[in-house]
Formats: sequence, C-alpha cells, structure tokens
Amino acid sequence: MANTTAALNREICPASEHCGGCIYQGVTYEEQLRQKDKAVRRLLDAHDIDESVYLGMEPALSCYSYRNKMEYTFGDLEKGGVLELGMHYRGRWMSIMTTDECQLVPPDFNKVLRAALDFCREKGYRPYHRKTHEGLLRNLVVRCGVRTNELLINIVTASDGELSGSFDEDGFRDVLLGTDTDMEIVGIMRTFNDALADAVIDESHKILYGRDWYGEEILGLKFKVNAFAFFQTNIDAVERLYRDVLEVVPDVSGKTVYDLYCGTGTISQLMASKAKDVYGIDIVEDSITAARYNTELNGITNCHYICGDVKEKLDEIPVKPDVIVVDPPRVGIHDKAVAMLCRYGIEEIVYVSCNPKTLCINLDSFRSNGYEIVQMKAYDNFPMTKHVETCCLLRRRAEGEV
Repeated sequence: MANTTAALNREICPASEHCGGCIYQGVTYEEQLRQKDKAVRRLLDAHDIDESVYLGMEPALSCYSYRNKMEYTFGDLEKGGVLELGMHYRGRWMSIMTTDECQLVPPDFNKVLRAALDFCREKGYRPYHRKTHEGLLRNLVVRCGVRTNELLINIVTASDGELSGSFDEDGFRDVLLGTDTDMEIVGIMRTFNDALADAVIDESHKILYGRDWYGEEILGLKFKVNAFAFFQTNIDAVERLYRDVLEVVPDVSGKTVYDLYCGTGTISQLMASKAKDVYGIDIVEDSITAARYNTELNGITNCHYICGDVKEKLDEIPVKPDVIVVDPPRVGIHDKAVAMLCRYGIEEIVYVSCNPKTLCINLDSFRSNGYEIVQMKAYDNFPMTKHVETCCLLRRRAEGEV
C-alpha cells in the first residue's frame, strides 16, 4: 500500500468541497479503506450473509490519475452565469462547476477540458437547456488507452439550428490538435444529441479528426474500444480483478461458458483459450460490435456474441452452459434472469459486481433459488470515491442441504 499512501501527500483538490465526484479528499487512505470495508460488512450483515465468506478488501493500486474515461457536462454555476465545463455541483444538480484540476484523471484530460472550455467561451456558445431546447453544448467525453497512450475526444452538442446556433467544427479540431498533450490524439468527434434526457446519447456523430475509437490492451489481449462502448475505467486495477476472476472460475477446459453482461468481451476472450465455446450477451450494441471486432483482432474463433437483454436472449443460445460468469451494470440482475440462470442447475456461478448493494440483493435471490455464497472479495478500484468492485463465487446447494 506504500504507493497509495505516499500519493496522498498531494494537496487537496481545489474543487473537492463542492464537486460531486470525490468524497474522500483529505481522508487518509487507511481510513478510506476502513470505511469502504465497513460498508461492505454492514451490507453482508443486513442481508444475513455469513461474514466468514468475506475475504476482505484489496487496497487500491493507485489513488490518482487512474480513470481512463470522463463525461463532463457544460452548464453554469449560477443561472445565466459564465459557461462552465466539469462536474455537477454537489447538492445542486442544475449547477455545473469547472473541474480542470481533477486528480483522478490523467493530466491530459484536464488540458483538453480547459482547451475546449476556453474555445467555447470565446465563441460565446451557450449550454443546452432541456426545458427551452435552447443552447448548443451538452457534454465533453474524454477517453484514453492506458497501454496504447491514445486519446479520444468527443464533444456532444445539439444540432445546429436557430435555437442552438452553429458549432465551429474545424476551429474546435484545430484548437485540440494544438494542445500540448503527452498522449496522442487519435480521434476528435462531434456527437449530435437533441434528446431531453440528461445523458450522452448518440443520435448521430461525425469524425472531425482521426477515428471514433481507441486501442487498449488487457492481460495480453488487444481491444478496440468504440466511443460509446462500455469499458473498464481503471486498467491496472481491472487486470488484477480479472486475474482473480480467472482463478475463481471453475476449470473451463472443453466446456461451454456464458459471459453475461459481457461488455466488449474481455472476460469472454480471456476464458476462450481453454473453453470449448464462450457465449456473451450485452444490451449495448456498440459493446457487442466491439466485442466481435476484438475477438477477430485477437484471432479467437470460439467466442459468440448476442446483443440484447440477458433475460430475453438466454434462450437463443443453442447450448446449455457448464460455467456462468455475470458482470452486470450497477442496477444488478433482474430477478427473472436470476431464476433463469439457476434453472440451468450448474454447480458454480461467478458474480462480478460494481455495486455491493445490488449484489447483496441478487444474492438473496440466488439463495432462494438453491445457491449459497462460497466466497466474496472486494476491491478498492476507485479510490477517493464511494465505489467498490466485488467478485463472488456461488455454489449450488446439495439436495437436502439447507
């Protein structure tokens, strides 16, 4: 833990008092870890899960500059005030504060944010207002490949028009390409979003420079990460997590594996070298497209992917599973899907979770359907924030076992 503790000698982020991102600025790392571990144990107790199955929490590998993706929002701090770009002001959802000194991202992210904001202020652009549909600017999404040193930048705007104005795409591109970044800018995009929802929605997009993806490598495999595809946000930490997952997963040699909520297919491809076949399902079309491309990129022929909701697509897989791995989003797994998985009657299921709360809710359902928790480990992959990753092994109870 030496590197994490030493890193906390940094000055507290100037935005920490009001930024909605970090909650542990100024807190010693030992205390952060203690509080997160205590929160997990409290959940286990609340769900009547024997604490003896809990193997504790792995500390962070690094406390700073670990995020490879950020979605920044355009707005203002006070109604009608100067244009801001960054995070939501804590407790004031409509207010945005500029966060160009963030410590969780690589320094290049802060440089890109500042360059984009200065450009948009100079042009007099206004943030999009969801009620009046006026204004142009919505989000700035910055992503990078940690192993490849590649930087992908995506500005999200409303469509050009009378209420929004028009966006100088060439000027924006030239300003970013003139920014002194350590990473190579491989793509600059403009995404059009006229939806009412406060989310990054790809109604259509243009490539202003380069391409709409970046490259990454995990445990020796290469990945093409599309602009809108889900991908793990802390590469060093996820490599450690996936190594542990592969140790927990039962021997897959010659077996059929289901990788559910598979994202871009990382776990699928890591298991493919031993498995007979791996079937991945994910609801995000961009992720499945990337998974198929990545499988081909890595010369893997026994991974098969289906796009759609797990509970609706399970029956489309032509072969029953021998091994199941699930890695759902924060909302967890629908009870219907849990019941469907348990009906296969396989001996063990591995559950990877980014939300201990919904994990424990799902564990209640798994227990009701005949499974017990064998072991669970937590990982502090997102220091300074409240988020925790977990890996849990479930085993089917023997007949007559309570």
